[in-house]
Amino acid sequence: MKLIFLTLVLAPISLFSQNTISVHIKNVDSTKGHVNVAVYNSDDSFLSFDEVLTTETAPAHEGVVSLKIQDLPMGEYALAVFHDENANGKLDTNWLGIPKEKVAFSKAKMKAFGPPKYKECAFKVTSDYEISIDL
Repeated sequence: MKLIFLTLVLAPISLFSQNTISVHIKNVDSTKGHVNVAVYNSDDSFLSFDEVLTTETAPAHEGVVSLKIQDLPMGEYALAVFHDENANGKLDTNWLGIPKEKVAFSKAKMKAFGPPKYKECAFKVTSDYEISIDL
C-alpha cells in the first residue's frame, strides 16, 4: 500500500521537476561577440529560428565558454551552438546558406552536405545534465 501511495504521489511530481543543462563549449577561438545555444525538443522544430524552445547566450572568450540552461522538464533535447562573432544576434551565412560563423551541435557534427538530424543530436534529460561541445 505504501509503495502504491509513493508511486501515485511522486511520479507526477518527478514529471514536472525542473532540470539544468550545464553546457561547456570548447575551442572558442576569439573574444569577439557571443556564444549562443539554442535548445530544441522535437524533430519538427529542430534548427527553426521560429520554434526554438529556449536560448542562452554568454560573452565569448578564448578556450571554454560555460553556461547553464535552467528550468527544463524531463525530456529529450538537442542543442545547436554558434559563435556570433559580430554580435548581430543571428547566424551569418553565405548566399548558399552555408554558415560563415562557427556552429556545433550536441552529440553530432556538421555533415558535408548540411547539419545533422535531430535524432543524431538528441539526448535525454532526467535530472541535471552536463555536456561538452566542440565548436
